[in-house]
Amino acid sequence: MALTVSAPQPIDRAEEILTPEALAFVEELHRRFAGTREDLLKARAAKREDVARTGRLEFLQETRHIRESDWTVAPAPAALQDRRVEMTGPAAPAKMAVNALNSGAKIWLADLEDASTPTWSNVVESILNLRDAAAGTLAFTSPEGKEYVLRTDAPLAVVVARPRGWHFPEKHLLIDGEPAIGALVDFGLHFFHTAKRLLANGQGPYYYLPKMESHLEARLWNEIFVFAQDSLGIPRGSIRATVLIETIPAAFEMDEILYELRDHAAGLNAGRWDYLFSIIKYFRDAGPRFVLPDRATVAMTAPFMRAYTELLVKTCHRRGAFAMGGMAAVIPNRREPDVTAQAFEKVRADKTREANDGFDGSWVAHPDLVPVAREVFDAVLGQNPNQRERTREDVTPDDKELLNIAGTEGKITENGIRNNIEVGIRYMEAWLRGNGAVAIHNLMEDAATAEISRSQIWQWIQQAAITDTGELISRAWIESMTEEEFEKLSRFEGDRFEDAREIFEACALREDFPTFLTVQAYNRYLREAKSLETAAA
Repeated sequence: MALTVSAPQPIDRAEEILTPEALAFVEELHRRFAGTREDLLKARAAKREDVARTGRLEFLQETRHIRESDWTVAPAPAALQDRRVEMTGPAAPAKMAVNALNSGAKIWLADLEDASTPTWSNVVESILNLRDAAAGTLAFTSPEGKEYVLRTDAPLAVVVARPRGWHFPEKHLLIDGEPAIGALVDFGLHFFHTAKRLLANGQGPYYYLPKMESHLEARLWNEIFVFAQDSLGIPRGSIRATVLIETIPAAFEMDEILYELRDHAAGLNAGRWDYLFSIIKYFRDAGPRFVLPDRATVAMTAPFMRAYTELLVKTCHRRGAFAMGGMAAVIPNRREPDVTAQAFEKVRADKTREANDGFDGSWVAHPDLVPVAREVFDAVLGQNPNQRERTREDVTPDDKELLNIAGTEGKITENGIRNNIEVGIRYMEAWLRGNGAVAIHNLMEDAATAEISRSQIWQWIQQAAITDTGELISRAWIESMTEEEFEKLSRFEGDRFEDAREIFEACALREDFPTFLTVQAYNRYLREAKSLETAAA
């Protein structure tokens, strides 16, 4: 058997992306690297089981020589020297892609992962949009006749694409009857169709790498990069990757991850929701000292988050890499000036903390926030493109402080529980209809929000946590609140709330802990692929 494409329905211009040559490239990536990827996923599970027994994570003794020796990553290309503001968002539909490129941000994180539902049409359209963007031809005309075209009066944002994580399959592309690996489909199609054009444009094939849990996973990506560049006759080192440190085990291997990718590394990024989700997932059965309060109260100033972000800045700058700050998820509302003013104030405070800590840039989720973040970093950077010279010698790596969850201030409240239920179900409903970036309560939410929402509820039940009013968090109480919150939702024809609730409850209320909520939802989506593709069109 070989490679087959199982598309639920025709997709406009798909033949431009799913060419025999491009599919053969993806197939070769799969055959060469799928076995190693499978071994690494098994290693993840084994390490998690060990942590469950010990309740500990530590810096690796076997890689101590890497942490203590002097080395740096390859010098950054000119296109990545200034990353003070990065706009994030899905690469489809085309309207959003044009707006992101025109936003005035230095970088656009073109998201094929958490901000994108991986319907087959979204996967193909995302690559098509990124290819057209590289060619300078991306455009869109709305049904009302409004045109969206790439600006010519100012530089466009430099594209940094984020493929899916190692755990995610692509079941519309089968190799020997088995699902392909989502990460290799996203990377392979994007690299094949854009790498040479991007280099000709004075940029390059740049990537954000999500959900990694060890330096061995970074080593696999490096091997893939070397093979891909050699296969297409592109100079080694053309690819540059920024790794999201959004899992707790990766926080203990920052040096090692950069080292494995040193010829292709651009930097590290500090996340938030996925990082908190990872802590719960890793230490979910390690006792009450790992129980977090309401997610909205877990600030980046919490001791364990400070330890993580300061170590990230120190590690990156010591190695000549960029330290990228996290997401400002608040979004303005042009119809409500007060909401917009509050959003600007929150973003300004968040970005001021990051710039003062030594970060070289940060993320925003809405074009209107680009000037706000830029103003903050302009004030700190001045004429400099970055602040990698700030090596943060005042920071001492402390593996115990990275796990000081108990030092987090905050309480578990009924309102916090209800918010997790409501937001989790509302996000998954939109996700099932093909929308992975969803505005809820003036926040731009992606899959990480649903993950932390359902995982907190799971942990609170399992650990018999107590609210600030003394209420025991039981499965029966959560079920009752879920029913109440569900009844409050505004329903509409064709909605997927029933399915979203079923998936959310399955991942929050079961005795076992499903590793990823989105994989559960993807399995449901696959069974109903045709209707979902129609809904997402």
